[in-house]
Amino acid sequence: MVHIKNKGWYRGLLVSVFTVILALTSMTASAAKTIVDLAGREVTLPAKVERILLGESRYIPALAILEGDQVFSRVAGMMGDLKIVDPDTYHQYQQAFPEIDKVPLFGKGASDSFSLETALALKADVAIFGIEGHGPSARNSDIIDILERAGVTVVFIDFRKNPMKNTTRSLAIMGEVLGREQRAQDYIAFYNAELAKVEKGLAALKGKPAPKVFLHSRVGLSNECCETMARGMVAQMLDFVGADNIAKPLIPGTVGVMNQEYLLTHQPDIYIGTAIGSTETLVEEPQYIVLGTSIDKGIAHRSLASITQQSPLKELTAVQNKRAYSIWHHFYNTPLNIVAVQTLAKWVYPQTFAALDPQATLQTLYQRYQPVPLAGTYWMAL
Repeated sequence: MVHIKNKGWYRGLLVSVFTVILALTSMTASAAKTIVDLAGREVTLPAKVERILLGESRYIPALAILEGDQVFSRVAGMMGDLKIVDPDTYHQYQQAFPEIDKVPLFGKGASDSFSLETALALKADVAIFGIEGHGPSARNSDIIDILERAGVTVVFIDFRKNPMKNTTRSLAIMGEVLGREQRAQDYIAFYNAELAKVEKGLAALKGKPAPKVFLHSRVGLSNECCETMARGMVAQMLDFVGADNIAKPLIPGTVGVMNQEYLLTHQPDIYIGTAIGSTETLVEEPQYIVLGTSIDKGIAHRSLASITQQSPLKELTAVQNKRAYSIWHHFYNTPLNIVAVQTLAKWVYPQTFAALDPQATLQTLYQRYQPVPLAGTYWMAL
């Protein structure tokens, strides 16, 4: 029989061992954190995330909300879409963060340019992809399987397909992935408070007829009249603010083409064109509406005026009545979309939302949540 002379020491040892066991159990639990992403998949997150892949480089402003001045510190690779489709925003980040040019690219501006071999070679911990868009999507099950077997955790977000439902959910997911939960919740609270201003105004409009709107998408990209959105993206924002999108009965899917005859025989009360032009298109491709960083109000107004003076747009009563507007196309793929929602609300119901100030919202957003200064023009009225 063993006699323990110093029972106090023995009890202390037991307490220490028990404490270590509890700590190890806690560490194991935290290492096995599981979330549900926006493709409905249960995903177990790595205990430590040091290297991430961005399925679209247009997610950089969303990432910046969470990472601030360290926005590129964990980016192991990304698609090259931002520089291609929104060069002015790319150059803005380039000036503040020259390291953006050193981030490896595993694709260009479309999903079919994705290089699985390059992505695997980057040895990332997590890949943040959109459920649809310009990069690998939830439909690419073979890519997902290969990445995950190689040790890359794949997480899906969505600012595009269902922005009014999934924007805050996406940011919350990104916050959990990056260990930036509090930063994500801060932005979500800001977002919801600004959205509530719109919801309050809309509640007073119940029963009133909705103004008819023609949403002209990516103005100037095609000679065909006229590309439009019926669902998702900016179209869903129009639905949210109580507009009657004239494309919905005509277009069965998300986007499509509205012919000139239909447009002129279903005259909208309001015309809204989305701008994909930039400083690079001003001279060589003047058919684009231009907006975004680096674009001043004079240039923005001239580009809208020029487009709406052409057929068939000049024949629209909305244009003739000066209810024609342009908005930055890339709002649709970012948590900055709250500013677009407020702007659309003012255009659709100007009296109800006379006091709403989207420019102030945008300024506050940049001051609090973006590591680059606010510059340029993001919407315009004729």
